[in-house]
Amino acid sequence: MRKQNNLKRLLRNGQTCIGTWSVIPSPSLVNILGASGFDFVIIDCEHGPASLETAEDMVRALESESCTPLVRVPNVSSSNILRSLEIGSHGIVVPQIDNQNQAKDVIKSSKYSPLGERGMSVFTRSSGYSAIGQKNRTQIENEETMVILLIEGKSGIKSLEKICEVEGIDVIYIGTYDLSQSLGVSDDVDSPIIINAVEECVKIIRDNGKAAGVLAQNQKDVKKWIDIGVQFIPYMVDCGIIYDACSKIVFDCNKIKN
Repeated sequence: MRKQNNLKRLLRNGQTCIGTWSVIPSPSLVNILGASGFDFVIIDCEHGPASLETAEDMVRALESESCTPLVRVPNVSSSNILRSLEIGSHGIVVPQIDNQNQAKDVIKSSKYSPLGERGMSVFTRSSGYSAIGQKNRTQIENEETMVILLIEGKSGIKSLEKICEVEGIDVIYIGTYDLSQSLGVSDDVDSPIIINAVEECVKIIRDNGKAAGVLAQNQKDVKKWIDIGVQFIPYMVDCGIIYDACSKIVFDCNKIKN
């Protein structure tokens, strides 16, 4: 059986969790991210180039540091969800959820009966490669597996109350970049239009007993989101963190050199 889902327990206890996104397909890099103390890392298989084989090694690297590994799947495909869970990820992040039926489909694909209809194989990493001696395997999997839905457009916002009614959702994450495009202020994630929309969504999500998630790009964002009740906060993306750190080194060295 895979390791305990620490992130799920932290969120259930009302704690704020800080993680990051990973688009660079590297087990070594996410191992460093985990060692740094992040609560979770989302392996991005929608925008990033990682294969499932590489993602599986990235999951192992994160588990070795007690950092919760999550996988963002490309879409709501049942096959993508199943295979991303079978490699042992502790949960899935599913993009572009616009209505309640899509949310129900995600639960159906990610949970075993009686909650869903997840395809069953005992010979996978998530099952410990064998069912011998395992009791209540599917019940434990249902309890441990996290389901995180991304609301990224006007349709999703309009359906948010209905989406929140679906049993089995742990976190609803507001994708501010896609939302900015949907609301006519592309890339301006600091627009009052976006901030107001996020605040309204977070209230609905929290009132329905679920954790809310939003991207932070600086410490000011972290404080802003915590103040309105966001618990699940990915801080930037691995490539952005590296770029910023390297840019600062170059800038500081150029000042010395010149």
